[in-house]
Amino acid sequence: MSARILFTHSYFMRFDPKQWAWKQPYPPLATILAAAVLRKRGHEVQLFDTMFASSPDEIIPHLEKFKPDYLVVYDDGFNYLTKMCLTNMREAAWKMCAEAKQFGCKVIVSSSDSTDHFENYLQHGADVIMLGEAEQTLTELVENFRTDETVSGIAFLKNGEAVKSAPRKMMTNLSEMPLSAWDLVDIEAYRKIWLSRWNYFSLNVATTRGCPYKCNWCAKPIYGNAYNMRSPEHVVRELKYLKENYHFDHIWFCDDIFGLKRNWVIEFAELIEKENLHFQYKIQSRADLLVQEKYVEALAYSGCTSVWMGAESGSQKILDAMDKGTTIAQIHEANRLLKQHGIKPAFFLQFGYLGETLEDIQQTISMLNECLPDDIGVSVSYPLPGTGFYEKVKGDLHEKSNWTDSDELKLMFKSTYSPPFYKQLHRYVHKNYRKHQAYESFGKLFSQPLKTNYQTLKRAASSLYYIPATAIEKQKLKKIEHATAVL
Repeated sequence: MSARILFTHSYFMRFDPKQWAWKQPYPPLATILAAAVLRKRGHEVQLFDTMFASSPDEIIPHLEKFKPDYLVVYDDGFNYLTKMCLTNMREAAWKMCAEAKQFGCKVIVSSSDSTDHFENYLQHGADVIMLGEAEQTLTELVENFRTDETVSGIAFLKNGEAVKSAPRKMMTNLSEMPLSAWDLVDIEAYRKIWLSRWNYFSLNVATTRGCPYKCNWCAKPIYGNAYNMRSPEHVVRELKYLKENYHFDHIWFCDDIFGLKRNWVIEFAELIEKENLHFQYKIQSRADLLVQEKYVEALAYSGCTSVWMGAESGSQKILDAMDKGTTIAQIHEANRLLKQHGIKPAFFLQFGYLGETLEDIQQTISMLNECLPDDIGVSVSYPLPGTGFYEKVKGDLHEKSNWTDSDELKLMFKSTYSPPFYKQLHRYVHKNYRKHQAYESFGKLFSQPLKTNYQTLKRAASSLYYIPATAIEKQKLKKIEHATAVL
């Protein structure tokens, strides 16, 4: 018997001011994939996409009109923003759960936050929380709803107490999955937001699930340490569909690690050429993978223009403490190789990890000045349940254990310096980085005058702002450093 299922997710871009201003929204990929799985089974599915909604109450007309049997709050586990478990989004999810219960729906939830805090979600209207990879679990629940230990991979209330069933095994053949239900998404709304600020339109595609590496601060509540890949043919089939129907310019491959196997990337590049697909894309990868020249060559050949790598720190001591498994030398070499092949490197950086000293911070800044990647993302260490890092600092987490939005950047545990120091460090690092980019552009004006363009001139001229701005931010940082050091 078919069921009516209203899918939604809990990321409201308007509740995240930094991301709303940045204007790079991506559709809820995991959500529409789960919807495709259920639709293929003969169920009727609709989507309430919260991305541009102003309030969780906007779900009410959907509940009134569609009259679903189930509300499924299915967060996009491929998007790092959902993994941050922001409290603004948590409260919105609870509100939608409560609204659905008023309409007599059974409420099923799958998210990083509900996995970490399933008791709270069960107390706020959810009938069942799906733990880990959820498509098979959801199919079983919709087609034979029950909340007991016979269903693997769930949490539910039993005699008023929250309990968990046995874990569900991960799927290994991802190429058996249908393509995501892109038709449920208002793609033109996404295109409009992108083009309002940028001169291209980007969509997101996932080629893998999980990450086999064991960085001790990285939470993996949905896919864990398993690493499973779609075939290059399956991925290219989706890209062809998206190109023909939605005319994207750019793709974000939102895998934790794209193309772990070099032969996969080479085969993918060959298929892209065979199908005459022309587009640019960005990925996330690791420094130890990016020192393989053949790998980087295949990325460049297939259209990769930007690689975000988790550099994290310029201190080998801190990388080792994180169980990162990479070296400073690999970061430098990966940066060099990417630039050599015309790919823009971008660094994720993390400050405030346990044991980090001022010397470690300076080593990170020095690495940044030397490498000068095309872009940076700076954050502070963020403890999430299920990680070794969380276990080390959970005694310091009292009233606050999650950020409200992605720009809060508050250090929530006791580290070398106080939270205001790291907030100011964030400002200083960005200004200093831009200053050194301006210096580099100045050098190009004299060393490569025939290649001078508007971007080079603009960046060189920005030194007039960034030189004094960096000095001011450094003074503020030193003042806070001396006032708040806890060593």
